[in-house]
Amino acid sequence: MGKIMASVYDTVMYPLEKLFLTQKRRTLLKHASGYVLDIGSGTGVNFPFFNPETTDVYAIEPDKAMREKAKQKPVPDYIHIEAAGAESIPVPDHTFDTVVSTLVFCSIDQPDQAFNELKRVLKPGGKLYFIEHIRAASPFVQTIQDKLTPMWKQLADGCHLNRPTDKLIDQHFTVIQKTYYFKKIITVIVAEYG
Repeated sequence: MGKIMASVYDTVMYPLEKLFLTQKRRTLLKHASGYVLDIGSGTGVNFPFFNPETTDVYAIEPDKAMREKAKQKPVPDYIHIEAAGAESIPVPDHTFDTVVSTLVFCSIDQPDQAFNELKRVLKPGGKLYFIEHIRAASPFVQTIQDKLTPMWKQLADGCHLNRPTDKLIDQHFTVIQKTYYFKKIITVIVAEYG
């Protein structure tokens, strides 16, 4: 599944990137600074939006095909791609100044474990920047998400359409800013740890 997903990801996501995501990535990630952890970096879609003058980026991606796809693009010297998942990050405690997660927590097997791991590797006072699709506010849309999720998980490499990632972030971090889009199906969150 990884090779198929890696080969089509950028093409499938292109309309959403053009419509919405690229602008949100640009606006959000310009604030990332210091030693930055980019979790689930996939095909490297975040890479153009990091500031080379203020960041050093440690990008982790568990899927080999996604990492290979990212490395086919021009990857700046200040971005280092490693094989790792968010549930177990191979760095010492309090390593990062900033964490970035864009459309990742929908497909992490154990999100609470991943959030605890982020707390371990983030410095106290560190910032987190999220763009995530989430469980909708509308009961009607929730029903559709619930019905589609089992099939969608098979097609989209474990993606849960109905995961309430915004509420999980609330439980683990201090939310500084939260904005919802598209009838509360997508959220952009800035949070802090400690």
